[in-house]
Amino acid sequence: MTTLAWTDNLVLNQPQLDTTHQEFIELLNVFGAALDAGEDALPAYHALLAHTQAHFAMEEDWMARCGFEPQNCHSSQHAMVLNVMREALRYANELNDREPLSILRTELAGWFPQHAEMMDAALVFTMEQRGFDPATGECREAVTAEAGASGCGSSSCGH
Repeated sequence: MTTLAWTDNLVLNQPQLDTTHQEFIELLNVFGAALDAGEDALPAYHALLAHTQAHFAMEEDWMARCGFEPQNCHSSQHAMVLNVMREALRYANELNDREPLSILRTELAGWFPQHAEMMDAALVFTMEQRGFDPATGECREAVTAEAGASGCGSSSCGH
């Protein structure tokens, strides 16, 4: 059983981010397959967690370079997801309780498409509007206090 499928709805037309998102889904599916097979899913989970940390750090760097407010709802979602992922790992390691890992698999599969289609799409839009090139880290439009006033770049949030 596939935990989450890559679909055209997830394509943001930002090659580096699309590749990173495909990798996230592949790692989530490897983790899910290990759970389904009754195997030790911790190695797959460690790979997923490491990838997710790097994935979110990349987006956080882009947000900073584009002038997002440091405490924005996009970053807050990243922090929440990483905290939950680390807590599930702690339960598995310290309490030998693997149930949170199974629950988290389902939760990540439900959360990720919404996050990508809203928060990450808003990030890509902002990057395009400000002329940000992730390959060079350069932004065509100088980031000012006014440019950063959008908070998370999403019109659907209160920031």
